[in-house]
Amino acid sequence: MNRETTETEEKGKVDMPTIILYLLFLVMGWISIYAASFDLENATSMFDLSSRAGMQLVWIGTSLLLAFALMKIDTGFYETYAFIFYIGGIALLLITLLVAPEINGSRSWLVMGPVRLQPAEFMKFIIALVLAKAFNSYNFRLMKPKNLLLVSSIILLPFILVVLQSETGTALVYLAFIMMLYREGLPGGFLLIGISTIIYFVLGIRFSETFVGSISLGEFITTLLIIVFAAGMVRSYLKRREVSAIILTIPVVLFLVAFLISLFGVKVNYGFVALLSLGLTGLYLILLFLRFWKKPYLYIFLFVVASFSFVESVEYVFYDVLQPHQQTRIKVTLGMEQDLQGSGYHVGQSKIAIGSGGFAGKGFLNGTQTKLKYVPEQDTDFIFCTIGEEQGFIGSSIVLILFVIFILRLIYLAERQRTIFGRVYGYGVASVFLFHLIINIGMVIGIMPVIGIPLPFFSYGGSSLWGFTILLFIFLRIDKSQKRM
Repeated sequence: MNRETTETEEKGKVDMPTIILYLLFLVMGWISIYAASFDLENATSMFDLSSRAGMQLVWIGTSLLLAFALMKIDTGFYETYAFIFYIGGIALLLITLLVAPEINGSRSWLVMGPVRLQPAEFMKFIIALVLAKAFNSYNFRLMKPKNLLLVSSIILLPFILVVLQSETGTALVYLAFIMMLYREGLPGGFLLIGISTIIYFVLGIRFSETFVGSISLGEFITTLLIIVFAAGMVRSYLKRREVSAIILTIPVVLFLVAFLISLFGVKVNYGFVALLSLGLTGLYLILLFLRFWKKPYLYIFLFVVASFSFVESVEYVFYDVLQPHQQTRIKVTLGMEQDLQGSGYHVGQSKIAIGSGGFAGKGFLNGTQTKLKYVPEQDTDFIFCTIGEEQGFIGSSIVLILFVIFILRLIYLAERQRTIFGRVYGYGVASVFLFHLIINIGMVIGIMPVIGIPLPFFSYGGSSLWGFTILLFIFLRIDKSQKRM
């Protein structure tokens, strides 16, 4: 009897800490937008609907109504119609691609009179729902080929459509679901592949203009790095320390021999030595596979081949596939160029604004960089620089700490779910918010390229606010429906 009473009491309670954080973010975001868009010559009230702050207040009001409505919908509705939502979302992305006008270089906005909506924002919660529905299927195992193909297709199809709309930043958010996949059984090797490709790309581009023999310094470093990764994988997955040691010894011996040869006045191509070391590593791995017939050796060999192929394609992709403005943004981020009047202007002015805020900030509405409009997009993607300038290190830290608490709370809620559907969706929500936080802050302080990622609940915009609200409150509704001991 006591147990039944406890279950009845627990069921139906919404998670108040998350609600409080959500409401706090809305208020802080509204105030920040007012500060960022404040005009010294034509000052308006925070409630003036002709201003950005006034319009954001409208979006906040509609978001609260939307949140209330979402909490009234039975959770079975979200699971039952998840794939219908997905089909509708894909159709909407296709329509947007065909009919949307070009705005700021992208075709991602549907314009309906005074209202503009960005369908790509709503695909975040739709993808999370569909993935949760798929994982909740009977006897679902992620690493079955057909299931892995299904999950990959669910993420990559909208990703491709949004990239075609020239909205690369939003498309990259969809890749955040990899963090959820890792929680649900995706091997760590897949994460290694993702991290290694980023490292290869950064090193390959950053040191592409300096050469070591017949190859660039970037290719030289990444080639040796592939060998180190291969040795680490052998030790981690096969527990063969002696094999790992031999793999690491191959380049050491070859470079030592090459150095000794150079002492006799022979010109040595160290780039070729690095490539030869990689080739011998691959040959050694395939021989081990043929001898012991253990698949991990084959997989590591394929990793070496794929890594080298990727490294060889980096410069082609960068210089022949990416647009000139995208190349410039990456070069500025990597410190290869200084373009303070062009692509680097946003970040340069943002860093000045944040730095000028000091420890305690200049005070509300006293930020000179933001009030004089030196920072472009300062009430949308670069809203954090307004916080940094006016509230200083203290205010910025408070915002970041609150976001960390918020994301940790989401992870806690996801872990306590009694259904796979709830857990997978919860981790999807946490992954999206974490990705937005890391990329937006990194972008504003200049350690990541500018790709147009809003700061949740702070950046101005109805589509993003609605999207984040729907994403969050579907999860809170799912959590509310759970019976807990």
